[in-house]
Amino acid sequence: MEAAIITIMALLFLSFVALGAYVTVKAAKAAARGVDRTLDQARRTVEDTTLRAKSFGQTGVAGELARLRLSLRTSMRATQEALQAGVGEDASLKESLALFHRLSGHARELDEDLKRLEKEPDRAWVSGQLPELAARTERITSSADALRRAARERAVRFAEDDLSTLSAQIDVEAGALRHWTESETTQGPVPDAASDSATGASGQSGQAASRDGGEPSAITAPDPRRTAYPWEKSARPETTT
Repeated sequence: MEAAIITIMALLFLSFVALGAYVTVKAAKAAARGVDRTLDQARRTVEDTTLRAKSFGQTGVAGELARLRLSLRTSMRATQEALQAGVGEDASLKESLALFHRLSGHARELDEDLKRLEKEPDRAWVSGQLPELAARTERITSSADALRRAARERAVRFAEDDLSTLSAQIDVEAGALRHWTESETTQGPVPDAASDSATGASGQSGQAASRDGGEPSAITAPDPRRTAYPWEKSARPETTT
């Protein structure tokens, strides 16, 4: 019996140790991924700043290569952010994102070619390659821009359709809330039953008094508990002592 208890305790201890090791490894990997993302973002920021400085500060082959790389990276990054932001709400963008991943392969290959040409000492030969490189850059950026604009136009169109549907529903609800205005227009003012009965009673009392030669009786006041519309609160009758 004691041996079984010791065995169970040992197994529990080993389980806790294994679980602790697993959690530690997962946390270390997550921290490493976070550090890698931070380093990648910092490296991209430095590269973009350097390319922007070269494109504005240098002329000739070096400046043109920097402008091509900067245009390529800016277009691809903007398209990636737009598609990744919209795919969570629009599942049809998954196919567009898959096409963008294929396009990214060509963009990375072109960016590596441009980066290698920045270190090429034969500037005359590099200058002869610029028209073909510019055409490749234009094709890739045009495709990326088309995907990004289509995704944004689709999101705007869905928002407009949803707003139109919502506005129509609100108009219907507002009309239903104002149902009494239509009933008043079609049926006219609702006669006050208490006033009609009071008028008839006063006329009969006056006729009876004239026949009897006495004074006419007072006009009967309308019942304050009766109201003309169902949404009005009933007035409380005065208490008499």
